[in-house]
Amino acid sequence: MKHPPRTTALLLLLFFAAQVVGLALVNLSIADLKPTPTGEVELAHSSTAIGERPQFTGYESFLYLVFGVVAGTLLLLFIIKLGRLRLWKLWFFFAVFLSTSVAFGVLLPRPLALALGAVLAYLKVFRRSVLIHNLTEIFIYSGIAVLLVPLFDLFWVTVLLIVISLYDVIAVNKTKHMVHLAKFQTKSGLFAGLMLGKPATHPTKTTKRAAILGGGDIAFPLLFAGVVMEHLISKGVPKLLALYQSLLIPLFTVAALFLLFTKAQKDKFYPAMPAVTAGCLIGLFFLL
Repeated sequence: MKHPPRTTALLLLLFFAAQVVGLALVNLSIADLKPTPTGEVELAHSSTAIGERPQFTGYESFLYLVFGVVAGTLLLLFIIKLGRLRLWKLWFFFAVFLSTSVAFGVLLPRPLALALGAVLAYLKVFRRSVLIHNLTEIFIYSGIAVLLVPLFDLFWVTVLLIVISLYDVIAVNKTKHMVHLAKFQTKSGLFAGLMLGKPATHPTKTTKRAAILGGGDIAFPLLFAGVVMEHLISKGVPKLLALYQSLLIPLFTVAALFLLFTKAQKDKFYPAMPAVTAGCLIGLFFLL
């Protein structure tokens, strides 16, 4: 097993919490439901705390997000090459601020959401702790889901999962640049994803390494589950029932991650997205 049982259980619990909170906030962000002549339901979403969403649909949304992943990866690799940790801190701060503000904007007035997002971003970057780190991670991916779920339909979010899974395999097993990124982030203490334990500056054989689960492994299944939930609502399923039904996808994803952690070896990096995608698609099979 890659991690001790207790660590594995806590990682999976935090992952599931991020999925539940994210789905609930996406559900709450649906401002209006309008029946259409075809018998389906049209969903209208409220604007976010940071403004309107990008006006993309279908393949445009797919290309928009893929381009964002590639551009973000190249930029971070460039920052690492330059050794500019302060630049990474600044980028990380604004990413946390914007995403958490979007999440809290579903529940709070815009000024309060922005203020709370700024406070949490400051604490995460400059007053680091395991509790603050993982608590904010839950709301970071919730905010991303609130922002992006309305841009996708079921077909293109499925294509996205498959493409990202293939990319994950290549990035971890072939080019290994994803391993390079993970090590840099873990060492800096500013890791985009769940992290339990503090990374050692000078690890030894007896040093306990930090247990991590990358941000993409949390965000993409949440995006998929959110799109599935909205698909169910568009077919006439009541909002609350659609929320409950869509939780089947995170449950299968947790099971898939558990199997991955069970079979994985210590001190080795594995692409998690293929297992995550398998869990998502199995959950979808039982839903539709």
